[in-house]
Amino acid sequence: MRVHFSLYGRMLSLQALYMAYKQVKKNRGAAGIDGQSVDDFTRNLEKELKQLLLELKEKRYQAQPVKRVEIDKEDGTKRLLGIPTVRDRIVQQCLSNIMTPIFDPHFHPSSYGYRVGRNCHQAISKATLFIRRYSKQHVVDMDLSKCFDMLNHDLIIKFVRKRITDGSILNLIKQFLKSGVMIGDTWQESELGSPQGGVISPLLANIYLDEFDQEMRKRAHRIVRYADDILIFCTSKSGADNALKVASHILEETLKLKVNERKTHIAHSDTGIKFLGVVIYTNHTSMQEQKLKAFKMKVKKMTKRNGGGNLVMMLKKLNPVLRGFVNYFKVANISSKLSGLAGWVRRRLRAVQLALWKTPIKLHRRLKQLKYKPPFKFMKMKSWCNSGSPLAHYAMPNSWFQEIGLYQIDEVKTGVLAPHY
Repeated sequence: MRVHFSLYGRMLSLQALYMAYKQVKKNRGAAGIDGQSVDDFTRNLEKELKQLLLELKEKRYQAQPVKRVEIDKEDGTKRLLGIPTVRDRIVQQCLSNIMTPIFDPHFHPSSYGYRVGRNCHQAISKATLFIRRYSKQHVVDMDLSKCFDMLNHDLIIKFVRKRITDGSILNLIKQFLKSGVMIGDTWQESELGSPQGGVISPLLANIYLDEFDQEMRKRAHRIVRYADDILIFCTSKSGADNALKVASHILEETLKLKVNERKTHIAHSDTGIKFLGVVIYTNHTSMQEQKLKAFKMKVKKMTKRNGGGNLVMMLKKLNPVLRGFVNYFKVANISSKLSGLAGWVRRRLRAVQLALWKTPIKLHRRLKQLKYKPPFKFMKMKSWCNSGSPLAHYAMPNSWFQEIGLYQIDEVKTGVLAPHY
């Protein structure tokens, strides 16, 4: 194993800091505790980078506390984020740019989270491979309680030190871990964890959890891990029971993490394995129902009948959302669901257009333009029920939506697994 003794000098150039700044700017993000946004930093870019470089050279640089931000999770709980200042994000990005090429090539091949060139689709494909090709249909689905918040600082440094012994690099990492959290006007010490929202936190989490991956590899257990989502694949129920005991011991005793016993369980692919938004079965893959419900709620908010504007402008905002949703879930066998969803989206848009026409006169005029002959039935233009009526379909056939640019989600090929390495 190669150990790197002198890396700090790689940070001490304007070019290195500027490259890190460009990555931070691309990712945007909110301001930290100093209130300085990325745009604010950009306005005095040269001055800011030179000052940062000087502080790093003179070893005067000091990481500031992160800003506490809460976001809602799907289960109704809150996810706690820690937002570093822009200058701290740049230093963290610069540090990550140096560390990633050292650690990433040695990570477990079935680790897919927060790694360049790896993604959720590959993780799902690998899990599918273990279930269907290798008949490892008894699966341990492990859930870790607040993984990022539970990372032990001493162990982080211990694991980093296996490949990097440069004291200045290690001291920077310690600064980011120990900088604390500002909750309103109150500073809170950070004794555990690496804040979600920190640029370097995903890399540190992967370095930390790779210890688990490699221990499981030594014991010939087949795993797939995406960040803190862990699946262990076994050929029998007794094998899964043993794998759960081994994994729990490594995670809790060696790595000092907390396994959520309420959510951790053993499942069989005949009844479905929930993973990264899909459910993997023995012979097919479906979408988790709550993901579809959440998506439909999002589309509803974007297609309100009283939203104003015209349909073409609405499609410009809606199409990227439709495309993103389908591009993610096309790994599953959901052609029938997409067909139903496409019909529902078109009905939402028919309801919007009816409301925009306001009176039946404009609807009737449209029908006449399409060579339909009166008399036409009177209908309420803002009624959801009437958006599914024959007249609405005649006036706005499916082909019309394609003509005005609606993304055709029901034409996307589904059930396509990604290369999994």
